[in-house]
Amino acid sequence: MNRCRNPEHPHCTVWVMPGERVCAHGHPQPEDQPVAAAPAAGLPSSFDAISALRSRRQAGQAIAPAAAAAPAPLQRAQLHISGFDPRAAGGRQAIRLELRGMPMDCAAEVRMLVRSALRLSGGESYSFLRTSRGDWRPLFLEFSSRGLEHGQYRIEIELHSRHPHAPESARTWICSPVILVPRQDASLGEIHQTFLATHKNVRVSADDAGIARVHAPGGGRVDIDVTARNASIAQVNLDHQGGKVDLGFSTIAWDEDLIEIDLPEEHAPHPCPASSACLVHAEADSATQRHVRLFALDECVLGRFEATDPEAKAEADLLLAHHGEHGLDEGGLTRRISGRHALIRRGRAGFEIEDVSRYGLLVDGVWPGKHTPVLLRPGMRLELTASIKGIVTLEVTALLPHAVVLHRLDAGAAAECFYLMAPDCAPGTAAPAVCLPRAAALPLLFHRDGGFWQLDRASGRETPLAPGAATERLGGPGQRVRFTADAYPETRARHRGPGERPGRAAIPLYNA
Repeated sequence: MNRCRNPEHPHCTVWVMPGERVCAHGHPQPEDQPVAAAPAAGLPSSFDAISALRSRRQAGQAIAPAAAAAPAPLQRAQLHISGFDPRAAGGRQAIRLELRGMPMDCAAEVRMLVRSALRLSGGESYSFLRTSRGDWRPLFLEFSSRGLEHGQYRIEIELHSRHPHAPESARTWICSPVILVPRQDASLGEIHQTFLATHKNVRVSADDAGIARVHAPGGGRVDIDVTARNASIAQVNLDHQGGKVDLGFSTIAWDEDLIEIDLPEEHAPHPCPASSACLVHAEADSATQRHVRLFALDECVLGRFEATDPEAKAEADLLLAHHGEHGLDEGGLTRRISGRHALIRRGRAGFEIEDVSRYGLLVDGVWPGKHTPVLLRPGMRLELTASIKGIVTLEVTALLPHAVVLHRLDAGAAAECFYLMAPDCAPGTAAPAVCLPRAAALPLLFHRDGGFWQLDRASGRETPLAPGAATERLGGPGQRVRFTADAYPETRARHRGPGERPGRAAIPLYNA
Protein backbone atom coordinates (compact mmCIF):
# COMPACT_ATOMS: atom_id res chain seq x y z
CA MET A 1 0.00 0.00 0.00
CA ASN A 2 1.34 3.42 -1.07
CA ARG A 3 0.27 7.02 -0.74
CA CYS A 4 -1.14 8.98 -3.70
CA ARG A 5 1.61 9.47 -6.30
CA ASN A 6 -0.09 12.00 -8.60
CA PRO A 7 2.56 14.67 -9.40
CA GLU A 8 -0.08 17.40 -9.70
CA HIS A 9 -1.29 16.82 -6.14
CA PRO A 10 1.87 16.46 -4.02
CA HIS A 11 0.01 17.25 -0.77
CA CYS A 12 -2.47 14.38 -1.11
CA THR A 13 -1.90 11.87 1.72
CA VAL A 14 -4.58 9.33 0.84
CA TRP A 15 -3.46 5.69 0.83
CA VAL A 16 -3.94 3.78 -2.43
CA MET A 17 -4.66 0.06 -2.36
CA PRO A 18 -2.61 -2.17 -4.68
CA GLY A 19 -4.24 -2.35 -8.14
CA GLU A 20 -6.25 0.88 -7.77
CA ARG A 21 -5.91 3.34 -10.69
CA VAL A 22 -7.16 6.40 -8.78
CA CYS A 23 -7.04 7.46 -5.16
CA ALA A 24 -10.09 8.19 -3.01
CA HIS A 25 -9.99 11.87 -4.10
CA GLY A 26 -10.10 10.90 -7.79
CA HIS A 27 -6.43 11.61 -8.55
CA PRO A 28 -5.20 9.23 -11.28
CA GLN A 29 -2.01 7.33 -10.54
CA PRO A 30 0.88 7.51 -13.02
CA GLU A 31 0.95 4.84 -15.73
CA ASP A 32 4.69 4.89 -16.44
CA GLN A 33 5.52 2.86 -13.27
CA PRO A 34 3.70 0.20 -11.27
CA VAL A 35 1.04 1.32 -8.85
CA ALA A 36 2.74 -0.44 -5.99
CA ALA A 37 6.14 1.01 -6.81
CA ALA A 38 8.85 1.52 -4.24
CA PRO A 39 8.44 4.52 -1.98
CA ALA A 40 10.66 7.56 -2.12
CA ALA A 41 13.29 5.87 -0.03
CA GLY A 42 13.94 3.42 -2.89
CA LEU A 43 12.80 0.26 -1.00
CA PRO A 44 10.00 -2.04 -2.30
CA SER A 45 6.74 -2.10 -0.39
CA SER A 46 6.00 -4.96 1.95
CA PHE A 47 3.12 -6.11 -0.30
CA ASP A 48 5.39 -6.34 -3.34
CA ALA A 49 8.09 -8.16 -1.38
CA ILE A 50 5.64 -10.76 -0.06
CA SER A 51 4.00 -11.22 -3.47
CA ALA A 52 7.35 -11.71 -5.19
CA LEU A 53 8.43 -14.19 -2.52
CA ARG A 54 5.24 -16.27 -2.91
CA SER A 55 5.49 -16.31 -6.71
CA ARG A 56 9.10 -17.50 -6.58
CA ARG A 57 8.25 -20.24 -4.12
CA GLN A 58 5.39 -21.46 -6.35
CA ALA A 59 7.73 -21.46 -9.37
CA GLY A 60 10.27 -23.56 -7.42
CA GLN A 61 13.04 -21.00 -7.72
CA ALA A 62 15.76 -20.78 -5.09
CA ILE A 63 15.39 -17.89 -2.72
CA ALA A 64 18.68 -16.08 -2.21
CA PRO A 65 19.14 -14.16 1.02
CA ALA A 66 19.07 -10.40 0.75
CA ALA A 67 22.49 -10.08 2.29
CA ALA A 68 24.87 -12.54 3.85
CA ALA A 69 25.02 -12.26 7.59
CA ALA A 70 28.24 -10.68 8.71
CA PRO A 71 30.38 -13.04 10.81
CA ALA A 72 30.45 -12.30 14.49
CA PRO A 73 33.69 -10.65 15.55
CA LEU A 74 36.08 -12.89 17.45
CA GLN A 75 36.22 -12.08 21.14
CA ARG A 76 39.78 -11.74 22.37
CA ALA A 77 40.86 -13.02 25.75
CA GLN A 78 41.94 -10.06 27.87
CA LEU A 79 43.05 -9.31 31.40
CA HIS A 80 41.32 -6.16 32.63
CA ILE A 81 43.43 -4.24 35.17
CA SER A 82 41.80 -1.52 37.25
CA GLY A 83 42.35 0.37 40.47
CA PHE A 84 45.94 1.44 39.73
CA ASP A 85 46.89 4.75 41.37
CA PRO A 86 50.32 6.05 40.21
CA ARG A 87 50.25 8.72 42.93
CA ALA A 88 50.85 6.08 45.61
CA ALA A 89 54.58 5.97 44.93
CA GLY A 90 56.37 3.77 47.44
CA GLY A 91 53.16 2.78 49.16
CA ARG A 92 51.13 -0.38 49.14
CA GLN A 93 48.63 -0.82 46.30
CA ALA A 94 45.99 -3.35 45.33
CA ILE A 95 44.99 -3.61 41.66
CA ARG A 96 41.95 -5.53 40.50
CA LEU A 97 42.36 -8.24 37.84
CA GLU A 98 39.46 -9.56 35.77
CA LEU A 99 39.35 -12.15 32.99
CA ARG A 100 37.35 -11.22 29.91
CA GLY A 101 36.67 -13.12 26.70
CA MET A 102 38.02 -16.44 27.96
CA PRO A 103 36.92 -19.50 25.94
CA MET A 104 34.21 -21.59 27.50
CA ASP A 105 36.17 -24.84 27.12
CA CYS A 106 38.82 -23.80 29.65
CA ALA A 107 38.77 -25.22 33.16
CA ALA A 108 36.53 -23.77 35.85
CA GLU A 109 39.68 -22.85 37.81
CA VAL A 110 42.53 -21.01 36.04
CA ARG A 111 45.84 -20.82 37.91
CA MET A 112 47.79 -17.58 37.67
CA LEU A 113 51.54 -17.29 38.31
CA VAL A 114 52.95 -13.80 38.82
CA ARG A 115 56.55 -12.60 38.85
CA SER A 116 57.78 -9.01 39.21
CA ALA A 117 60.52 -6.92 40.74
CA LEU A 118 57.76 -5.20 42.72
CA ARG A 119 57.24 -6.54 46.22
CA LEU A 120 54.23 -8.86 45.92
CA SER A 121 52.35 -9.18 49.19
CA GLY A 122 50.16 -12.20 48.42
CA GLY A 123 52.72 -14.58 46.92
CA GLU A 124 53.09 -15.64 43.31
CA SER A 125 50.23 -18.13 42.88
CA TYR A 126 46.53 -17.25 42.52
CA SER A 127 43.35 -18.83 41.16
CA PHE A 128 40.56 -17.42 39.00
CA LEU A 129 37.23 -19.18 39.63
CA ARG A 130 34.34 -19.18 37.16
CA THR A 131 30.95 -18.25 38.57
CA SER A 132 27.60 -19.88 37.80
CA ARG A 133 26.84 -17.05 35.33
CA GLY A 134 29.90 -17.92 33.22
CA ASP A 135 32.02 -14.91 34.14
CA TRP A 136 35.09 -14.94 36.40
CA ARG A 137 35.52 -13.83 39.99
CA PRO A 138 38.06 -10.98 40.10
CA LEU A 139 41.33 -11.13 42.00
CA PHE A 140 43.30 -8.43 43.80
CA LEU A 141 47.08 -8.26 43.38
CA GLU A 142 48.77 -6.41 46.22
CA PHE A 143 52.27 -5.01 45.81
CA SER A 144 54.57 -2.33 47.16
CA SER A 145 57.33 -0.26 45.53
CA ARG A 146 58.88 0.93 48.78
CA GLY A 147 62.66 1.13 48.49
CA LEU A 148 62.62 0.66 44.70
CA GLU A 149 63.90 3.14 42.14
CA HIS A 150 61.28 5.03 40.16
CA GLY A 151 60.61 3.82 36.63
CA GLN A 152 58.69 1.10 34.81
CA TYR A 153 58.31 -2.37 36.30
CA ARG A 154 57.08 -5.34 34.31
CA ILE A 155 54.71 -7.94 35.78
CA GLU A 156 55.03 -11.35 34.12
CA ILE A 157 51.71 -13.23 34.28
CA GLU A 158 51.01 -16.82 33.23
CA LEU A 159 47.52 -18.34 33.17
CA HIS A 160 47.16 -22.14 33.16
CA SER A 161 43.93 -24.01 32.42
CA ARG A 162 44.14 -27.70 33.30
CA HIS A 163 41.29 -30.20 33.40
CA PRO A 164 42.01 -32.88 36.06
CA HIS A 165 40.73 -35.74 33.89
CA ALA A 166 41.80 -34.38 30.49
CA PRO A 167 45.49 -33.37 30.53
CA GLU A 168 45.50 -33.10 26.73
CA SER A 169 43.16 -30.09 26.85
CA ALA A 170 45.54 -27.92 28.90
CA ARG A 171 45.96 -24.31 27.67
CA THR A 172 48.31 -21.49 28.69
CA TRP A 173 48.15 -17.71 28.22
CA ILE A 174 50.74 -15.03 29.03
CA CYS A 175 50.80 -11.24 29.25
CA SER A 176 53.21 -8.60 30.59
CA PRO A 177 51.57 -5.44 31.97
CA VAL A 178 53.84 -2.54 32.90
CA ILE A 179 53.43 -0.56 36.12
CA LEU A 180 54.87 2.96 36.34
CA VAL A 181 56.41 3.94 39.67
CA PRO A 182 56.95 7.72 39.72
CA ARG A 183 59.21 9.66 42.03
CA GLN A 184 57.87 10.17 45.51
CA ASP A 185 58.17 13.95 45.18
CA ALA A 186 56.53 14.09 41.72
CA SER A 187 53.54 16.38 41.31
CA LEU A 188 50.22 15.32 39.82
CA GLY A 189 51.03 17.15 36.59
CA GLU A 190 54.36 15.36 36.22
CA ILE A 191 52.75 12.00 36.93
CA HIS A 192 50.10 12.78 34.35
CA GLN A 193 52.56 13.70 31.64
CA THR A 194 54.83 10.74 32.36
CA PHE A 195 51.99 8.26 32.44
CA LEU A 196 50.49 9.48 29.17
CA ALA A 197 53.93 9.28 27.56
CA THR A 198 54.24 5.59 28.44
CA HIS A 199 50.61 4.38 28.23
CA LYS A 200 48.38 5.08 25.24
CA ASN A 201 44.61 4.93 25.13
CA VAL A 202 44.26 4.79 28.90
CA ARG A 203 41.07 5.30 30.81
CA VAL A 204 40.74 7.81 33.62
CA SER A 205 37.72 7.23 35.83
CA ALA A 206 36.26 9.07 38.80
CA ASP A 207 34.24 6.88 41.15
CA ASP A 208 32.50 7.43 44.48
CA ALA A 209 32.23 11.22 44.49
CA GLY A 210 35.66 11.72 42.92
CA ILE A 211 36.70 14.50 40.56
CA ALA A 212 38.43 14.02 37.18
CA ARG A 213 39.69 17.06 35.28
CA VAL A 214 41.60 17.15 32.00
CA HIS A 215 42.92 20.51 30.73
CA ALA A 216 44.60 20.73 27.33
CA PRO A 217 45.73 24.33 26.61
CA GLY A 218 46.04 25.00 22.91
CA GLY A 219 43.37 22.53 21.91
CA GLY A 220 45.77 19.65 21.33
CA ARG A 221 44.70 16.04 20.98
CA VAL A 222 44.10 14.13 24.20
CA ASP A 223 44.03 10.35 23.69
CA ILE A 224 42.19 9.54 26.90
CA ASP A 225 38.80 8.30 28.07
CA VAL A 226 37.28 10.12 31.04
CA THR A 227 34.41 8.47 32.91
CA ALA A 228 32.49 9.67 35.98
CA ARG A 229 30.20 7.44 38.04
CA ASN A 230 28.40 7.55 41.36
CA ALA A 231 27.98 11.29 41.90
CA SER A 232 31.43 12.04 40.47
CA ILE A 233 32.50 15.00 38.36
CA ALA A 234 34.37 14.77 35.05
CA GLN A 235 35.45 18.02 33.40
CA VAL A 236 37.29 18.29 30.07
CA ASN A 237 38.54 21.76 29.08
CA LEU A 238 40.01 22.11 25.56
CA ASP A 239 40.22 25.87 25.30
CA HIS A 240 42.90 27.85 23.46
CA GLN A 241 44.07 29.80 26.47
CA GLY A 242 47.39 29.16 28.10
CA GLY A 243 47.60 27.72 31.56
CA LYS A 244 48.75 24.81 33.66
CA VAL A 245 47.97 21.25 32.62
CA ASP A 246 46.61 19.39 35.64
CA LEU A 247 44.73 16.18 36.24
CA GLY A 248 42.91 14.93 39.29
CA PHE A 249 41.87 11.28 39.12
CA SER A 250 41.33 8.34 41.44
CA THR A 251 42.42 5.24 39.52
CA ILE A 252 43.43 4.11 36.03
CA ALA A 253 42.26 0.99 34.18
CA TRP A 254 43.36 -0.71 30.98
CA ASP A 255 43.15 -4.05 29.13
CA GLU A 256 46.02 -6.44 28.41
CA ASP A 257 45.64 -8.92 25.55
CA LEU A 258 46.26 -12.52 26.61
CA ILE A 259 48.55 -14.39 24.22
CA GLU A 260 47.98 -18.14 24.06
CA ILE A 261 51.15 -20.17 23.70
CA ASP A 262 51.56 -23.68 22.34
CA LEU A 263 52.16 -26.46 24.82
CA PRO A 264 54.71 -29.24 24.25
CA GLU A 265 53.53 -32.00 21.95
CA GLU A 266 51.36 -34.65 23.52
CA HIS A 267 52.66 -37.97 24.80
CA ALA A 268 50.98 -41.33 25.05
CA PRO A 269 48.42 -41.57 27.90
CA HIS A 270 49.77 -42.76 31.20
CA PRO A 271 48.78 -46.32 32.14
CA CYS A 272 47.86 -45.27 35.70
CA PRO A 273 46.77 -41.62 35.99
CA ALA A 274 46.98 -40.30 39.54
CA SER A 275 47.87 -37.10 41.38
CA SER A 276 48.88 -38.93 44.58
CA ALA A 277 50.49 -42.32 45.07
CA CYS A 278 52.76 -44.28 47.39
CA LEU A 279 55.88 -46.43 47.20
CA VAL A 280 55.85 -49.07 49.96
CA HIS A 281 59.34 -50.23 50.92
CA ALA A 282 59.64 -53.44 52.93
CA GLU A 283 62.93 -54.89 54.14
CA ALA A 284 63.58 -58.56 53.42
CA ASP A 285 62.74 -60.86 56.36
CA SER A 286 61.02 -58.00 58.14
CA ALA A 287 57.42 -56.96 58.72
CA THR A 288 58.21 -53.23 58.90
CA GLN A 289 57.16 -51.01 56.02
CA ARG A 290 58.15 -47.50 55.04
CA HIS A 291 55.95 -45.34 52.84
CA VAL A 292 57.24 -42.80 50.34
CA ARG A 293 54.12 -40.73 49.65
CA LEU A 294 54.03 -39.02 46.25
CA PHE A 295 52.05 -35.86 45.48
CA ALA A 296 51.79 -33.94 42.19
CA LEU A 297 49.72 -30.83 42.88
CA ASP A 298 49.97 -27.14 42.07
CA GLU A 299 49.35 -26.48 45.75
CA CYS A 300 49.76 -29.20 48.40
CA VAL A 301 47.87 -28.72 51.67
CA LEU A 302 49.43 -30.11 54.86
CA GLY A 303 46.89 -30.95 57.53
CA ARG A 304 45.69 -33.22 60.30
CA PHE A 305 45.25 -36.97 59.86
CA GLU A 306 41.70 -37.94 60.77
CA ALA A 307 41.05 -41.31 62.44
CA THR A 308 37.62 -41.50 60.80
CA ASP A 309 36.92 -43.21 57.51
CA PRO A 310 39.47 -41.79 55.05
CA GLU A 311 36.98 -42.17 52.21
CA ALA A 312 35.38 -38.98 53.56
CA LYS A 313 36.64 -35.78 51.96
CA ALA A 314 39.66 -34.49 53.90
CA GLU A 315 40.62 -30.84 54.10
CA ALA A 316 44.29 -31.57 53.37
CA ASP A 317 46.26 -33.58 50.82
CA LEU A 318 49.29 -34.48 52.93
CA LEU A 319 47.96 -35.92 56.21
CA LEU A 320 50.16 -35.71 59.31
CA ALA A 321 49.79 -37.40 62.68
CA HIS A 322 51.91 -37.50 65.82
CA HIS A 323 54.05 -40.58 66.45
CA GLY A 324 54.70 -41.33 70.12
CA GLU A 325 56.59 -44.03 71.95
CA HIS A 326 53.98 -46.63 71.03
CA GLY A 327 53.62 -45.70 67.39
CA LEU A 328 50.94 -43.72 65.61
CA ASP A 329 48.85 -41.52 67.90
CA GLU A 330 45.63 -40.68 66.05
CA GLY A 331 44.32 -38.55 68.91
CA GLY A 332 46.03 -36.54 71.61
CA LEU A 333 48.68 -34.23 70.20
CA THR A 334 47.50 -34.92 66.65
CA ARG A 335 44.48 -32.72 67.43
CA ARG A 336 46.86 -29.77 67.74
CA ILE A 337 47.42 -29.91 63.97
CA SER A 338 44.91 -27.88 62.00
CA GLY A 339 42.82 -29.42 59.23
CA ARG A 340 44.58 -26.97 56.87
CA HIS A 341 47.89 -26.24 58.56
CA ALA A 342 50.32 -25.17 55.80
CA LEU A 343 50.58 -24.84 52.02
CA ILE A 344 53.51 -25.86 49.83
CA ARG A 345 53.53 -24.54 46.28
CA ARG A 346 56.03 -23.97 43.50
CA GLY A 347 56.57 -20.27 42.81
CA ARG A 348 58.84 -18.42 40.44
CA ALA A 349 61.86 -18.59 42.72
CA GLY A 350 61.26 -22.19 43.87
CA PHE A 351 59.14 -24.08 46.35
CA GLU A 352 57.70 -22.13 49.28
CA ILE A 353 55.67 -22.86 52.39
CA GLU A 354 52.95 -20.72 53.94
CA ASP A 355 51.39 -20.99 57.39
CA VAL A 356 47.56 -20.96 57.30
CA SER A 357 46.96 -22.70 60.64
CA ARG A 358 45.56 -21.82 64.01
CA TYR A 359 48.46 -23.20 66.03
CA GLY A 360 51.39 -21.88 64.00
CA LEU A 361 54.38 -23.24 62.08
CA LEU A 362 58.07 -22.93 62.99
CA VAL A 363 60.63 -22.58 60.18
CA ASP A 364 64.11 -23.19 61.58
CA GLY A 365 62.71 -22.42 65.02
CA VAL A 366 61.12 -19.09 64.03
CA TRP A 367 57.45 -18.37 63.31
CA PRO A 368 57.39 -16.48 59.97
CA GLY A 369 53.87 -15.16 60.50
CA LYS A 370 50.53 -16.27 59.13
CA HIS A 371 50.00 -16.03 55.35
CA THR A 372 53.69 -15.18 54.80
CA PRO A 373 55.30 -17.43 52.15
CA VAL A 374 58.84 -18.61 52.97
CA LEU A 375 61.19 -20.01 50.33
CA LEU A 376 62.31 -23.55 51.15
CA ARG A 377 66.03 -24.37 51.39
CA PRO A 378 67.82 -27.72 51.74
CA GLY A 379 68.24 -28.66 55.39
CA MET A 380 65.42 -26.36 56.57
CA ARG A 381 63.49 -27.71 59.54
CA LEU A 382 59.69 -27.40 59.69
CA GLU A 383 57.91 -27.93 63.02
CA LEU A 384 54.20 -28.35 63.63
CA THR A 385 53.14 -26.58 65.75
CA ALA A 386 54.50 -23.32 67.15
CA SER A 387 52.71 -23.71 70.48
CA ILE A 388 53.79 -27.31 71.22
CA LYS A 389 57.04 -28.60 69.77
CA GLY A 390 57.72 -32.18 68.77
CA ILE A 391 54.31 -33.06 67.33
CA VAL A 392 55.61 -33.31 63.75
CA THR A 393 59.11 -32.29 62.61
CA LEU A 394 60.03 -32.31 58.92
CA GLU A 395 63.31 -31.60 57.14
CA VAL A 396 63.86 -30.49 53.53
CA THR A 397 66.27 -33.23 52.43
CA ALA A 398 66.29 -32.57 48.66
CA LEU A 399 65.35 -29.60 46.54
CA LEU A 400 65.06 -30.22 42.80
CA PRO A 401 63.84 -27.86 40.07
CA HIS A 402 60.58 -29.82 39.86
CA ALA A 403 60.20 -31.39 43.32
CA VAL A 404 60.95 -31.16 47.01
CA VAL A 405 61.54 -34.11 49.38
CA LEU A 406 60.58 -33.96 53.06
CA HIS A 407 61.71 -36.47 55.69
CA ARG A 408 60.40 -36.78 59.22
CA LEU A 409 62.85 -36.24 62.07
CA ASP A 410 60.50 -37.30 64.88
CA ALA A 411 59.37 -40.78 65.91
CA GLY A 412 57.60 -41.18 62.57
CA ALA A 413 60.88 -41.08 60.62
CA ALA A 414 60.80 -44.86 60.09
CA ALA A 415 57.21 -44.75 58.85
CA GLU A 416 57.02 -42.21 56.01
CA CYS A 417 58.58 -39.46 53.93
CA PHE A 418 57.08 -37.18 51.28
CA TYR A 419 57.95 -36.51 47.63
CA LEU A 420 56.16 -33.35 46.38
CA MET A 421 56.31 -32.65 42.62
CA ALA A 422 55.06 -29.93 40.31
CA PRO A 423 52.72 -31.50 37.72
CA ASP A 424 53.88 -31.61 34.10
CA CYS A 425 57.35 -30.34 34.97
CA ALA A 426 60.43 -32.07 33.52
CA PRO A 427 63.20 -32.82 36.04
CA GLY A 428 66.19 -33.01 33.71
CA THR A 429 69.05 -35.43 34.17
CA ALA A 430 71.14 -33.17 36.40
CA ALA A 431 71.34 -34.05 40.07
CA PRO A 432 70.06 -31.52 42.63
CA ALA A 433 72.50 -28.96 43.95
CA VAL A 434 72.03 -30.17 47.53
CA CYS A 435 70.77 -33.63 48.45
CA LEU A 436 71.07 -34.76 52.06
CA PRO A 437 71.96 -38.42 52.77
CA ARG A 438 68.40 -39.28 53.74
CA ALA A 439 67.19 -38.54 50.18
CA ALA A 440 70.23 -39.87 48.29
CA ALA A 441 68.72 -43.36 47.93
CA LEU A 442 65.41 -42.14 46.51
CA PRO A 443 64.84 -42.50 42.74
CA LEU A 444 64.36 -39.52 40.47
CA LEU A 445 60.59 -39.26 39.98
CA PHE A 446 58.44 -36.77 38.12
CA HIS A 447 54.81 -36.30 36.99
CA ARG A 448 53.64 -36.07 33.37
CA ASP A 449 50.54 -36.91 31.34
CA GLY A 450 48.55 -37.30 34.55
CA GLY A 451 50.77 -39.99 36.13
CA PHE A 452 54.10 -40.65 37.85
CA TRP A 453 57.34 -41.58 36.05
CA GLN A 454 60.83 -42.70 37.02
CA LEU A 455 63.88 -41.28 35.24
CA ASP A 456 67.11 -43.20 35.13
CA ARG A 457 69.93 -40.63 35.31
CA ALA A 458 72.47 -42.93 33.67
CA SER A 459 70.50 -44.03 30.61
CA GLY A 460 67.81 -41.32 30.46
CA ARG A 461 65.12 -44.00 30.30
CA GLU A 462 61.64 -43.00 31.47
CA THR A 463 59.46 -45.67 33.10
CA PRO A 464 55.79 -45.09 33.98
CA LEU A 465 54.84 -46.15 37.50
CA ALA A 466 51.78 -48.39 37.64
CA PRO A 467 50.71 -51.56 39.45
CA GLY A 468 52.39 -54.44 37.67
CA ALA A 469 55.30 -52.45 36.22
CA ALA A 470 58.92 -53.37 36.89
CA THR A 471 60.34 -51.52 39.88
CA GLU A 472 63.64 -53.29 40.44
CA ARG A 473 65.45 -49.94 40.39
CA LEU A 474 63.19 -48.23 42.92
CA GLY A 475 64.54 -49.96 46.01
CA GLY A 476 67.92 -50.91 47.38
CA PRO A 477 69.41 -54.40 47.72
CA GLY A 478 67.20 -56.78 49.64
CA GLN A 479 64.14 -54.54 49.46
CA ARG A 480 60.69 -55.25 48.12
CA VAL A 481 58.97 -52.21 46.58
CA ARG A 482 55.36 -51.97 45.58
CA PHE A 483 53.40 -49.13 44.00
CA THR A 484 49.82 -48.05 44.59
CA ALA A 485 47.88 -45.10 43.19
CA ASP A 486 46.84 -44.09 46.69
CA ALA A 487 48.94 -42.00 49.05
CA TYR A 488 47.66 -43.87 52.14
CA PRO A 489 47.08 -47.51 51.15
CA GLU A 490 47.51 -48.90 54.67
CA THR A 491 44.74 -46.66 55.97
CA ARG A 492 42.31 -47.64 53.23
CA ALA A 493 42.96 -51.34 53.81
CA ARG A 494 42.35 -50.93 57.55
CA HIS A 495 38.94 -49.31 57.05
CA ARG A 496 37.70 -51.85 54.48
CA GLY A 497 35.43 -54.48 55.93
CA PRO A 498 36.09 -58.22 55.64
CA GLY A 499 35.38 -59.47 52.15
CA GLU A 500 34.93 -55.95 50.77
CA ARG A 501 36.52 -55.43 47.39
CA PRO A 502 39.02 -52.56 47.10
CA GLY A 503 37.80 -49.51 45.23
CA ARG A 504 39.59 -47.36 42.72
CA ALA A 505 41.53 -45.56 45.44
CA ALA A 506 42.94 -48.83 46.79
CA ILE A 507 44.62 -50.60 43.88
CA PRO A 508 45.98 -54.01 44.92
CA LEU A 509 49.69 -53.91 45.75
CA TYR A 510 52.33 -56.20 44.37
CA ASN A 511 55.88 -57.26 45.18
CA ALA A 512 58.76 -56.35 42.93
